Amino acid sequence: MGRRNRAAGLPVMLRPVPKGRPTDASALADVRAALGVAPRRRDLLIEHLHAVQDAVGYLTSDHLNALAEEMGLTPAEVYEVATFYHHFDIVRDGDAPPPPLTVRVCDSIACEMAGAADLLAALRDGLGAGVRVVPAPCIGRCAGAPAALVGARAVDRASVEAVRGLVESGAVDAEVPSYAGFRPYRDFGGYDVLRACVEGERPYEDVHAVIQASGLRGLGGAGFPSARKWTFVRAEPAPRYVALNADEGEPGTFKDRYCMEADPHRVLEGLLIAAWAVEAESVWIYLRDEYPACREILTRELDALRADPPCALPEIHLRRGAGAYICGEETSLIESLEGKRGEPRLRPPYPAQVGLFGRPTLVHNVETVYWIPEILRRGADWFASEGRRGRSGMRYFSVSGRVKEPGVYLAPAGVSARELIDEYAGGMADGHDFYAFLPGGASGGILPASLGDEPLDFDVLAEHGSFIGSAAIVILSDADTAAAAAVNLLRFFRHESCGKCTPCRVGTAKATGLMAERPRKWDTGLLDELAETMADASICGLGQAAANPIRSVLRFFPEEVER
Repeated sequence: MGRRNRAAGLPVMLRPVPKGRPTDASALADVRAALGVAPRRRDLLIEHLHAVQDAVGYLTSDHLNALAEEMGLTPAEVYEVATFYHHFDIVRDGDAPPPPLTVRVCDSIACEMAGAADLLAALRDGLGAGVRVVPAPCIGRCAGAPAALVGARAVDRASVEAVRGLVESGAVDAEVPSYAGFRPYRDFGGYDVLRACVEGERPYEDVHAVIQASGLRGLGGAGFPSARKWTFVRAEPAPRYVALNADEGEPGTFKDRYCMEADPHRVLEGLLIAAWAVEAESVWIYLRDEYPACREILTRELDALRADPPCALPEIHLRRGAGAYICGEETSLIESLEGKRGEPRLRPPYPAQVGLFGRPTLVHNVETVYWIPEILRRGADWFASEGRRGRSGMRYFSVSGRVKEPGVYLAPAGVSARELIDEYAGGMADGHDFYAFLPGGASGGILPASLGDEPLDFDVLAEHGSFIGSAAIVILSDADTAAAAAVNLLRFFRHESCGKCTPCRVGTAKATGLMAERPRKWDTGLLDELAETMADASICGLGQAAANPIRSVLRFFPEEVER
């Protein structure tokens, strides 16, 4: 049956059912039960995907379709987000659902050096059918390499026996370490600086001057002066927002996890002082999904803070990532907070001008805000007076690899890799000699031990084609090769490329293939061209920095890859 098209004189057929996949009643019931009374706003899409997966164990096409209907989105909008993030298990029509328990074995640089490949193979053979074992990019536990996540339970120095014991006992929930909670923090003067700021005892001009004089910079990688960021955001029209980047995913980096697990309220107070400084109405914390213990801590302690606030507080939102390293890039983080694929934005405009929901947004790293309360308590000179070799300030260094005591160490800016090894990390591991090091995780390149006395700080490693970034120091020994390390790093970048721009998407894949296929005889000319293209033409820092390991090997370790 149909109606006649008046213009053409042709019948117009009416669809007996709406176009698209019909909504499954059972899946819709699952979605509604998982979401409860939570708002159905678009920016909560990733949170809602987590909620459904946590309740059901996985996501089917019917669940995605039902979630789209429930939120008033198109199925394509939900599907493109769900398929972007590594931690969403999507079961397509006709496929079997995944086992109820997943074991993720980190295969990034420190864990690979500690035997992750053998552990992964042994676990795949040694666990039952109800367990899925998969490799995973860095999970932020490099000091405990090889590391694994059994469900939500982190396992340092993982072994088949340890993992099997947790699987058999069912002890797969996050294990929360001891930490300083709300009441002890308040009893020792915690939040007094924030209260003084909010209640007018410390004017903005004074606070800004102290932070500026201290020389505090962004400690997530870029190193932009914090006080200058405040100036830029504060100059923009209200409403303004603050986003805390707690998505550290750089291989070799785990300092932010340490800060959040050891002293969460110091992080929160610094974050709230920054929000006060730029007169922000709301604050968002974007936490990587690989840190379930941190999520439990922050959930508890935010509830305690809200229940007994020291002063007026802005809205504080805790959001959960879903396994995408790219979301550590500030514009990708903002896209993810808005419930979208975590793809970088072209800049300008910068987040300080057009950020979250189109409003001026201050994006800070966890360690950056961690230092703010103490600097304001003790003064700029206390912080700035630290340092070696003419550098100023202090920071946490994540040290892993071939050292006796890997861990997070507080050290002065300008400390050298050799000093970190000898004075902090207990020296080289027995039977190992210092050969090379990564000064800034996967992104910072690979430097030879002959540069081990260079100061580690912003702006000083550029002449070597390197940078300190998030201060992830991975130590290689004479048992390793820089070329093998570079292959591992490029595999990571290939896996984590968001795919938005061709130089990064194709370049990381092509480079990885060229390096892995001929590990001792690289096509150095072609690799050099690829590195140049990625560095010059990629949209964001992932593709631009992916070239650094290649260039480091060609420059400092040419004997390893002779054609």
